[in-house]
Amino acid sequence: MFQTGRLVVFCGLLAQTLPLPMTPSLALSPTDLAGSLTSALSDGLLSKDLLDILENLPLSDILKTGGNSPSRLRGGLLGKVPLLTPLLNNIVDLKITDPQLLEPVLLKSPDGHCLYVTIPLAMVLHVKMPLVGSPLKLAVKLNITSELLAVKDEQEKFHLVHCNCTFSPGILQISLLDGLGALPSESLIDNITGILNNVLPGLVQGKVCPLVSEALDHLDATLVHSTVNALMYGLIKVS
Repeated sequence: MFQTGRLVVFCGLLAQTLPLPMTPSLALSPTDLAGSLTSALSDGLLSKDLLDILENLPLSDILKTGGNSPSRLRGGLLGKVPLLTPLLNNIVDLKITDPQLLEPVLLKSPDGHCLYVTIPLAMVLHVKMPLVGSPLKLAVKLNITSELLAVKDEQEKFHLVHCNCTFSPGILQISLLDGLGALPSESLIDNITGILNNVLPGLVQGKVCPLVSEALDHLDATLVHSTVNALMYGLIKVS
């Protein structure tokens, strides 16, 4: 929410605040800007140990104990789908390997004054369950989306604002890479997918979104200047 004349932000953290002149001139071209911004965000996320954080997500502990998990897990999820309880209790271990940050994608709002940064992540899950024998190896992909806005306050300072870092329900993509001598039943894979859909995206969001804010905090000043001006004038171009 924003109020004209005063800066009223309910979106979250400010990436940088700069006393920038209101000018349509850009240090980077609108086309180069998109590539520079996604590259800088990728580098920033990787420098904040994104991949190590993903590999060490406490997913197995949450599934086993409920721990500090959201209410939709042991209570909400299993309360609504009681048949999943035996399945969940039979997950002996769940390990994340090979986390990857894929190339971020920029989308802009119709008026060009807002950017949506999609951060695609991939990983491999190894699920140990006695009832299916050898471990299942699952490829997982999901996207986190952050919104960037440019705002000017009453002191004529420009802000690159990071807000609404979210994931869309049902965006988890899971495919079987390897597993049993005989393929597991489709219902088993569907049940595992249902559990992960209710746990993994929120867990990743809680770890990745603060890193996006930190990466924005350390963007090069010239890049911030160009991004703010491009957003203010709707000049940014994305492929």
